[in-house]
Amino acid sequence: MELLRTLLFVPGNRPDMIVKARSQPTDALVLDLEDAVIPTEKATARRLVKEALPRLEVKDKLVFVRVNSFASGLAEDDLRAVVCPGLDGISLPKGESPADIEKLDRLLLSLERERGLPMGRLQVIPWIESARAVLDARLIAGASPRVVALAFGAEDFTIDMGIPRSQEGFEVLWARSQVAVAARAARVKALDTPYMNFRDNEGLLRETRLVRQLGFGGKFVIHPSQIETVHQVFVPTAAEVEEAKRIVAAFAEAAAKGMGAVALDGRVVDIPIVERARRLLALAEGLRTGEGEAEATEGKETP
Repeated sequence: MELLRTLLFVPGNRPDMIVKARSQPTDALVLDLEDAVIPTEKATARRLVKEALPRLEVKDKLVFVRVNSFASGLAEDDLRAVVCPGLDGISLPKGESPADIEKLDRLLLSLERERGLPMGRLQVIPWIESARAVLDARLIAGASPRVVALAFGAEDFTIDMGIPRSQEGFEVLWARSQVAVAARAARVKALDTPYMNFRDNEGLLRETRLVRQLGFGGKFVIHPSQIETVHQVFVPTAAEVEEAKRIVAAFAEAAAKGMGAVALDGRVVDIPIVERARRLLALAEGLRTGEGEAEATEGKETP
């Protein structure tokens, strides 16, 4: 699975920012036609993104476009404009149900066929941004093989819930957890909402550490200065790698003696702990070789 630790939003109506974003060390660019673009600039942004995609020529990162929602009435025109060889996938905001993903799948299939693109190549990242979507997140994730991740959108979720948004984020803790569990159940990634104060690096670091503990594998960012901080959290530290190696080695020695568990530094190491260590080592090796996340898990399941 390709790395998606950071996904950098770039306003679609800012060609200067699109050009600069090409050199940023993010795992993916997300050219935005939705929230980053005011209504009077939507048509301009669509045109500029259509013109920019063939010229981006980025080989070290994925390129997504966040189109407008189906409810806006703009999504189909967005898709017709941006589906081209330079695109890796679509980020769909306000995906309310599996039906939305199935509709997107059909539209993409039609455009791929029409434009001679490989069938089914374009990936999809739905945004889970409402109470309904949170409860149906597992079904949304499994609605199409194109879905590679679920994105949690805290700002719209709290609007839908009618609750204030806080810096601590207690009000979205349960919803975040639900999205992470749903993504894991569907064997796709969970991607977290952007941290909106790009000058607060400590807050970003704290929040990213929290969502990693909840099961998220990446985070959207709104400013290049946030990329390094998020990568820092989603890359295993040297100490974590060394500890994982010790765990795997100790268990292998015990298994050779016919033992199903072993004591290491006063802790019992059994199969689940060893499996977690192996996955961490696979992730570290994938990052080292540039092959992405080589998790020891089965392929994506169907719902």
